[in-house]
Amino acid sequence: MEWEGPMAETSKTKRAVASVTDQEALDFHARGRPGKLEITPTKPMATQRDLSLAYSPGVAAPVKAIAEDPSRAYDYTSRGNMVAVISNGTAILGLGNLGALASKPVMEGKSVLFKRFADVDSIDLEVDTENVEEFINCVRYLGPSFGGINLEDIKAPDCFIIEQRLRELMDIPVFHDDQHGTAIIAAAGLMNALTLTGRDFKTTKLVCNGAGAAAIACIELIKAMGFNPENVILCDTKGVIYQGREDGMNQWKSAHAVKTDRRSLKEALDGADVFFGLSAKGALTSEMVQSMAPQPIIFAMANPDPEITPEEVARIRDDAIVATGRSDYPNQVNNVLGFPYIFRGALDVRATTINDAMKIAAAEALANLAKEDVPDDVAAAYQGNRPRFGSQYIIPVPFDPRLISAIPVAVAQAAMETGVARRPLLDLDAYARELKARRDPIASTLQNIYARVRRHPKRVVFAEGEEEQMMRAAVSYANQQLGTAILVGREDRMRETAARAGIDLDRPGIALLNARISKRNDAYTDYLYARIQRKGYLFRDAQRLINNDRNHFAACMVALGDADAMVTGLTRNYSTALEDVRRCIDPKPGHRIIGASLALCRGRTVLVADTAVHDMPSAEELADIAEEAAGLARKLGYEPRVAMLAYSTFGNPSGERSERVREAVKILDKRRVDFEYDGEMAADVALNPKIMEQYPFCRLSGPGNVLVMPAFHSAAISTKMLQELGGSTVIGPLLVGLDKSVQIVSMGAKDSDIVNMAALAAYNAGV
Repeated sequence: MEWEGPMAETSKTKRAVASVTDQEALDFHARGRPGKLEITPTKPMATQRDLSLAYSPGVAAPVKAIAEDPSRAYDYTSRGNMVAVISNGTAILGLGNLGALASKPVMEGKSVLFKRFADVDSIDLEVDTENVEEFINCVRYLGPSFGGINLEDIKAPDCFIIEQRLRELMDIPVFHDDQHGTAIIAAAGLMNALTLTGRDFKTTKLVCNGAGAAAIACIELIKAMGFNPENVILCDTKGVIYQGREDGMNQWKSAHAVKTDRRSLKEALDGADVFFGLSAKGALTSEMVQSMAPQPIIFAMANPDPEITPEEVARIRDDAIVATGRSDYPNQVNNVLGFPYIFRGALDVRATTINDAMKIAAAEALANLAKEDVPDDVAAAYQGNRPRFGSQYIIPVPFDPRLISAIPVAVAQAAMETGVARRPLLDLDAYARELKARRDPIASTLQNIYARVRRHPKRVVFAEGEEEQMMRAAVSYANQQLGTAILVGREDRMRETAARAGIDLDRPGIALLNARISKRNDAYTDYLYARIQRKGYLFRDAQRLINNDRNHFAACMVALGDADAMVTGLTRNYSTALEDVRRCIDPKPGHRIIGASLALCRGRTVLVADTAVHDMPSAEELADIAEEAAGLARKLGYEPRVAMLAYSTFGNPSGERSERVREAVKILDKRRVDFEYDGEMAADVALNPKIMEQYPFCRLSGPGNVLVMPAFHSAAISTKMLQELGGSTVIGPLLVGLDKSVQIVSMGAKDSDIVNMAALAAYNAGV
């Protein structure tokens, strides 16, 4: 086994991407501004001078420069970082031909992935024609607008013709991801599977079932990498594609016809080393798997259901390496591992095309990455089950932050070596460093947290269980297989609200609990009374709190181990909810309770503290807040650089409030803490490295990523301004310092916010 945990556990792991209801998906796409994309200016547009520079008369200068030298378009416009995602909707995901307009949500999603994973700007274009020539002519004349074209969801064989013709007609990369993306990721996994089983490209026998765009691209790529064509058999619904066959053939299938007397998939697989499936559920039978060679390699890539599941293979063979297209199994063949980074590399050298050498370089980079030690920020997603190279880990995971610096560099280098790069890069090491800076790996913190919780599901109490938003969040928590969601409330009220809102509370992973009739009522009352009896409370007061107040009941559940974590706050303010919880749960020994917010701001992530608990902290409290915030940052994957903020910077101007911040720094000096910190400093000094350079004595090695605010009001104002004016995503406040895991949401929080906080509560509950 190559996971530090049993294979059986991996197989039984709850679905990583659990069922999403149609209504959830529709709500997601309709919420706020409909769709998933918007256009945001990259230059200031605040003054008349800004407008004059951006448009008339200033725009005339770059226009004339580009007219003189077309390559300057890369210097003066967004072309060099812009990819068009183009489809006619004739082969949408697994849904078939639903038309150009119906494909728009998918194409928007593709554009979002370009931006999210590789910082490539992208726009979707839906071309409303099934005529191949019309489609080609539409796209070819859009060339000046973009640095690359990503074709998507176009039926075969039209996709072959369209891509080939556009590659001939255009001087920018044209890439049909349905074909080549799958091929590149599958090739990477295959390279590693061959290594693990002691095989080589020349002698391995491979059978590919399915003769569509992706399948043909897969076998073309592996042949380009060295596979012996005589050892590759392609099958379709009519059986083996052999020399001389006429039924159901076309020029693309004929190119891969082999001389063989085998006629069915079953016959083809007898003694085969590798199965590539890009066909349909159930196409690969147990009998076929049994007939394959020792240590068979099975890539069952049909979506949404593979040709055979890993569990089915495991019942037949204990020596197989299995990959699928599913994220709920090891070895997912996921195109997002490829296309964003391939275009990133191609754009950065201004490549004229994406050739075989660049595809092979991407596959090799992926394969090599899987062999390296997994970094902590990826390993954290597996909570003690660190993936390592082997049969259960032959392909990197999508949120591996190293992808951005590994694949584009390999692609760019291949482009330069094959002469298709118009802007060679002189220093590839510097390029790799630049790529790392494009995408803060902590931006994937939430995804890693979700993945970790899925591997170790938790029982989370949703205290205000009668509220519709809380119920929706609980259902989403259960749907995503994060664990059991326990809704506290009166069951009749919950079911009445759920029926009215169309929420299904009878699905697995949902539990309903009424405090008044709970068998643990007496135990919770005794526990609470023992804690509050010397604070003016009678036994009946404790009984009333347990019976009638869901925060007290839920907190006692967590305190006594009947649940792992708790989320509340939807119907009462933060301080009131925290007071309720603190009657039941103490601070962690040696720790101070604080609130910290995670702000994701255009590629940067900062932790802001204290945003919930301390109104006007003393110097001692500020020092404690810095330590707690630094500890949370490390837990989330940061190496903390703590900036102690004030309205002044290193004594200018002076004032009583800044003096408290300066004193806090001295306290940290005495404590000899193990993280970077300095202050007092203004926010621009803490966040802008050029301004920070004006203070050479500053002890921070880079911009602060943990900002300790001088008071609660400044923390609250700054985070809300970031959210409303800066378009930032602010998560929190996260409650830190309690002995048990509790998170408190803002009043009126959205269900997605509640789910995030529930996942964070589960994450903090540990294994």
